[in-house]
Amino acid sequence: MDAVKSFKGYGKVDELEQRDFARNTRRRFLVLVFLLIVLVGIIAAVAATVVHLRRKASDDDGGSSTPSSGLTPASSLKAVCSVTQYPDSCFSSISTLNAGNSTDPEQLFLLSLRVVADELTKVADLPSRLVAQAAGTIGDGVKMVLTNVCLPMLQDAADAVTESVSSLNSTGQVGKFLLNASGIGDLRTWLSAAMTNHETCIDALTEINATELADSIHSATLNSTQFMSNSLAIVTKIITLLAELNIPIHRRLLSSNDHAAEFPSWVGRRDRNLLAAGVKPDVTVAKDGSGNYRTISEAVAAAPVKNKTGRFVIYIKAGTYLENVDIGKNAWNVMMYGDGKTRTVVSGSLNFADGTPTFKTATFAVTGRGFMARDMGFVNTAGAAKHQAVALRREWLPQSSVTYGSSL
Repeated sequence: MDAVKSFKGYGKVDELEQRDFARNTRRRFLVLVFLLIVLVGIIAAVAATVVHLRRKASDDDGGSSTPSSGLTPASSLKAVCSVTQYPDSCFSSISTLNAGNSTDPEQLFLLSLRVVADELTKVADLPSRLVAQAAGTIGDGVKMVLTNVCLPMLQDAADAVTESVSSLNSTGQVGKFLLNASGIGDLRTWLSAAMTNHETCIDALTEINATELADSIHSATLNSTQFMSNSLAIVTKIITLLAELNIPIHRRLLSSNDHAAEFPSWVGRRDRNLLAAGVKPDVTVAKDGSGNYRTISEAVAAAPVKNKTGRFVIYIKAGTYLENVDIGKNAWNVMMYGDGKTRTVVSGSLNFADGTPTFKTATFAVTGRGFMARDMGFVNTAGAAKHQAVALRREWLPQSSVTYGSSL
C-alpha cells in the first residue's frame, strides 16, 4: 500500500492523500534519525572504552604509569552501562561496589556479576517464605510447584552466577581475571540459564492458575532480572567486542583456540578419551540381574557425594529402562555409557496434561556437575496429546554435562 501511495505522488492525487503521504515520510525520517543517534552513541561509548584499554595496555607494557585516558570512573561506567537495557539500574548498582574507582570494563563486568549474585541470594529462599506465609491457604499443587520447581530454580540461578564469579578468578587474587572466548561463551550461557530459571518458576505457577503468586515472584525478582540482563548485555556487547579486536586484558589476549571446539573447556584430555574409547565401569546396571543393580537410579544412588577424585563410571547394558532418573546436585563427575543410543534407552512418560509441572516431566534430569553420557537414548513417550513433556533436562551450571553419541 505504501508503494502504491508513493507512485501516486507522481500523478494527480487529492489533497488528503498528499498530506498523508508527507506525514508518513516525515515519521519514517524521524525514526531513522533517532535510530542513527542511538547507534552512534553506543559506538562512541564502546570506542572510548577501547581507546582507554589500548592506552592502558601501552602503559602496562613499559610506558608511563600516568593514566593517559581522560575517562573518569563514572564516565567509564556510564559507557559500559550504555549498552544495557536498564542503564540507570546498571550504573547505580555497580557504583555502590566500585570502591576502587576502576575504569576497566572487565572489572566493571565482574562487579555487575557480584550485584547479580547478591540479589539472587536475597530471593533464593523466596518460595519457602511464601509457603510459610500462606500455610493452610494454598493447595497441595501450588505448594508442590513452589517447593519442587521454584525453590530449586531460584537456588540454581544463584549457584550459577556464584560459580561464574569463581570461574573468572584464575589467579586467586581479587581483581585479576583472565577471560578467553570459551569462558565468554560459558558466561553468556550461565546468565541466560539463570534468567530462564526465573521464567520457569513463573510459568509453572501460571500453568496451574496461581497467577497472584506468579505476580508476587515476578515483582520480587524484578531487580535480579534487570541486573542479569545488564550483565548479559555487557559480556555480549563489550567483553566480546574486546575479544574480537584482540584488546589485551591483563596482558593476555582473548583466544578462540584455547580449547578443542568439540567439547566444553572443562572437559580435559582424559575425559575426551573416556568419551571416545572404552572404559572400565565401577558398577553395571542390567535388567536381567547380571549386573550390580537392576535400575539406573540405584546405581546413581551409589555414586560418591560431591566426588572430586575421578569419574564414577556406570555401564548400562542394553534394554529399555522405564524410570525417571535424577542426577542430583551432589552427584559430581558421574559418567554413564550404554550399548548404543537405540539399544540402551531410558524411557518415561510424565507430562503436563496428567498433572506434572513441565519442569518435573523430564525422563532424565541432570543437576550434578561434570556429568557425561555416551551411547544412550533418552525418551519421553507422552506424545503431543499430553502437551509439554521433557526427555532430557540439564542444568547449565559451570562444568555441567556432556552427551556424546546419544539421542533424544
